[in-house]
Formats: sequence, C-alpha cells, structure tokens
Amino acid sequence: MPMRHVFAPTTGRPGHAGQRRQPDRLRRWTAKALGLSLVLATAGLAGLPAKASETLSFSYGPLIRSLKVSSLQKFAADGTVEDDLAFFLSLVKPEDYPSLRKALTEKAEVDPLLVSRFFNSNIGEDILERLGKAITLLRGGNGMPILRAALVNASFSQDGLSLLSVLEQLPANIQIHGEKVLGAEKATKRVIAATERLDTVMGQLTAEEAKGDAPADFAALPDPRKPGSRAVSKEVWNLTDSRRNRSFYVEVYRPTKPAAGPLPVIVFSHGLGSSPEDFSEVMQQLASHGYVVAAPQHPGSDAIWLKEMLRGLHKDIFDVQEFSNRPKDISFVIDELERRNASRFNGQLDLTKVALAGHSFGGYTVLALGGATVDRAFLKEECERPYASLNVSLLLQCQALKLPPEQLANLQDSRTAAVFAANPVNRSIFGKQGLGNIKVPVVMASGSYDPATPPALEQAASFTWLNGPDKYWLIVQGQAHVNFTKIDPGIKDAIESMTDITLPSQGLIGNYMKGVALPFVEVYLRKNDSYKPYLRSSYAEYLSKDERFKLFMVSARSSQKLSEAIEAFRKEYPAPRD
Repeated sequence: MPMRHVFAPTTGRPGHAGQRRQPDRLRRWTAKALGLSLVLATAGLAGLPAKASETLSFSYGPLIRSLKVSSLQKFAADGTVEDDLAFFLSLVKPEDYPSLRKALTEKAEVDPLLVSRFFNSNIGEDILERLGKAITLLRGGNGMPILRAALVNASFSQDGLSLLSVLEQLPANIQIHGEKVLGAEKATKRVIAATERLDTVMGQLTAEEAKGDAPADFAALPDPRKPGSRAVSKEVWNLTDSRRNRSFYVEVYRPTKPAAGPLPVIVFSHGLGSSPEDFSEVMQQLASHGYVVAAPQHPGSDAIWLKEMLRGLHKDIFDVQEFSNRPKDISFVIDELERRNASRFNGQLDLTKVALAGHSFGGYTVLALGGATVDRAFLKEECERPYASLNVSLLLQCQALKLPPEQLANLQDSRTAAVFAANPVNRSIFGKQGLGNIKVPVVMASGSYDPATPPALEQAASFTWLNGPDKYWLIVQGQAHVNFTKIDPGIKDAIESMTDITLPSQGLIGNYMKGVALPFVEVYLRKNDSYKPYLRSSYAEYLSKDERFKLFMVSARSSQKLSEAIEAFRKEYPAPRD
C-alpha cells in the first residue's frame, strides 16, 4: 500500500542494549510476512486445472521477454544460470543467488483445504483480484481465475506450495507485468523502511520526553504491574439483545470485597478470531485493583466463527455486520450492567463514565464508541490505492464499504470516558476527520513486528490525528499482534526459526501492558493523580532499561514532531504509483 503517513529521516539510532541487530532481523521478518501474505493471497480458490506452460511471458511496458520454466528449475536445483534467466538476473549480485534459490523453493506450511476456504472469503477474492492486475491473460483480462487454478494445484501438489511450484502451474496464456511486480517490490521496501524508521523515531521521541519529565523514583513507588489486594470472582452471563436478535455471553470479573463507594467499570472488546478468555490475565489484574471488568463475545467475529468458517460453515472470515454489531454489543453490555446494578452490585457501579479497551478489531470497536466516526469517502479512496493488498488490516476495513452508510453512523456511546486501543484496526476507516472527533483520553498500543496492523500503516498517523490533549502512544519492540501462547505455542517457535529473529516473551509484553493500563484507568476513571508519573516516557524507560525489547511511549507533546517526521518520510520515499 502506498503509505502517505510514515516516518521521517533521522541520524543515528538510540543505543538500546541488545537491539543493534534488530533492523536486519526486522527487515527479514517484514519481508517474510509480506511475502508469505502474497503467496497465500493467490492460493485460495479452487479452479479447473490448466495445462502448465513451458515458458513464462514477462512484460515491462512494450518490452516482452520469455523465460523457460526449466531454467528456473535448474537454477533452483544447482544454481545453473541459463541464457534466458541471465537477462533477468543481470542486476542481481551472484552472492545473492542462494537467497533467490531459497525463495523459489521454500514451502509455505499451510493446509491447502483451509487456505482454499479462507481465500474464498470476500477478503481473499479482493486480494486475488488485485494480484490479477499484475498477472493477466495475454489479452489483458484479470488473471484471478488463472491464479486460482495454479495456486490450488500447487498447494495440493507433492512439492507443496512454493513460488516455483506456482510458476510451474501457470498456463501458457498469461502475462506477468514487470512494472507492477517492481511496483509491489518498491511498496514492500517502503513498508520495511517505514517500520525501521519508526523504531528509531519512537526511541528518540521517548528519550526526549523523558528528559523533560519530573524526576520520579519508580523503584520506590507501588508497582502497578502487580495484582491488587482484592480477591476476584468471575461470572459468565448469557445475554440476548432482542432488538438485533443477537445472543452472546459476557465474562464479568469483579472484586469479591469491593471498597465502599463507586465501583469503576471497564468493558473489553476482543479481536478478530479471538475470545474474551484470551485476555483473562489482564482482566483479573484490573479487577484485583477494585474494577469491574466485563468482556463480551462478538459472535460474528470470534474464535467460534473462525473455526466454523474453516469447517466450511461460513464463507467469510467475519460477518461484515460486525462493524456495527460490535460497538452495539459493548453498549448493550453497559445497559445490562445498569439493569443489574442494584440487584448484583448494591448500586455501586459508576456507569456514567466507563473505560473501554479493545484489541485489533476490538480497537476499532472502542475507538468508534469513543467518538471516532467512519469517513466513507476516505476509506473508499484508500481501498482503491495500488498495492493496498500489502496491508491486511486495510483489506479488512474495506469490507465496511459493503454496508449502507447509515449502518455505520451513530456508534458513539456517551458513557465512554477513556479508550485503550491495542493494535487497533482504524486508520483508513476513520481517517483524520473521523479520529479528530474523539474527545476522550486515548492510549494506542502497538507492536513493532505486527504484520496484521503494522504501526507505520495503522497507528502512526492516527495518533497525530487525535485532537485531545490526553493521548498516549506506546510501542513494544518485537510484539507481533497476538499472544501466540493463547493460539498455539508452536507458532512462536516456527516464526523464530523461519525468520531468524527472537520474539519477546508474552510475560514481558503483558507486564508492559499492565504497567500502563492500570495507571491510565486510575487517572482517567478514578481521577487518581498519584498515578500520573506512570504515564510518562521516563516510566517506559524505567520498565525496559534492562530488557532486550524496549517499551517506547510518547504523549501529545510529541505529536507535532511525529507529524513532521511523517511528512518528511513522504518526501524521501514517494509512494509508487499503479
């Protein structure tokens, strides 16, 4: 995707211990993530087998050159460079040949049946249609059906899904447009450059803010990462919103012996393909400090829906109605808390001002409730940009265009007092105008290795577009969007072996989140100013001073410098055009 909102050039890098090799590792990680997405994107839909071509046709403007598939096979097998392949390798250094050979043959470990179902969804079709503009029929038709056949045949073949096996399956009547392929490569490199620049800029801005912070002895202060003094009980409520004919469960965490006076409330929205249970640790933590925390299931975009989709029971990864249903779920939960306040909570719940937290799609959800409005015109413009398929989060947001405008209006809940949005899907669906409507305090949290909602694409500009004085942006180095231990502990090992990088432990990420989440709600719900020092950049430096993966955190004080950095990056790295 052509990024208009990324980072400015700077000199030098902050001297974070253990991080000097991270840029190269980050480059490999980002390239692998984007490359794997590109391969998978073309792998999904069943088609009729076609006779494989013995040659491939490449064009660049009026120039057309052919390449024998056998030349690629020889090169992959033993490094032989035939004359026709030599033309294409003329600008490649021989020392880079081994990595190219590996790229040709490295197999994507994916279940062909599950891939087929996944990419039979609207998002999958969208990706394939975009890729079909670069791999077309000879007479210019979109190559989407060709890619279906070639990729499915390759994924079910004995060799498995790899770049070479896909090329071997392409039929004779196709043309690969070199200018579009090179444009995609340029866009990918731009994403990588922006991601690397982000690490540098956020480190510098964190250090600059920390120098201006009032001194604080954090070692002598209470540790907000530790559990509170109250025991916690958990209840599960089964609710039905008859107005929408929608039933779902809600997990409710509460202190068993709350203190006298009002009980502050937090409502949490899980991410796409997730569940409330995945976030039980942080909800337990907050409840032990005297909060009531409620986390509803979102039935059209949760783990149950995803499992059913992979079994063939749904076409799409999520129900597009979730763009409106999710915020309404949260509002309905707050309504239900009001209904049960007297009988279950002795009337102690303070529901006039509620904190909302959400992850990923849940980040979109709570930002909408906090006042962000959908900018349909901006979203449409973003979705029509070339190379939009490089940002999976954008493709998800583009699905909202299938809904009538009135369905995405009036999602705000006036009871929202503060918003904590982790790895939020947000930039294109709200835009500058929509995010500028938020008036409540906001924390955005990001992960530097996040391939699903990359911070350079999804949160950088968004942070600058927030107009309120009480805003914070934190980035955990190495965080990769999801808690792998809640999905499959083996995935983390696979990523580390595939990308030659090390991811931070989930315990470290959790400690960073706890260290900021509790102070945020203490300050903006309980009006407890004693927790304000924890919302400073100097606290982020304190938390991560001995850690390999750092926590960066900036406030509204850095917003203007970040905006200037974004504009400078745009000039240094012009967006590739279709």
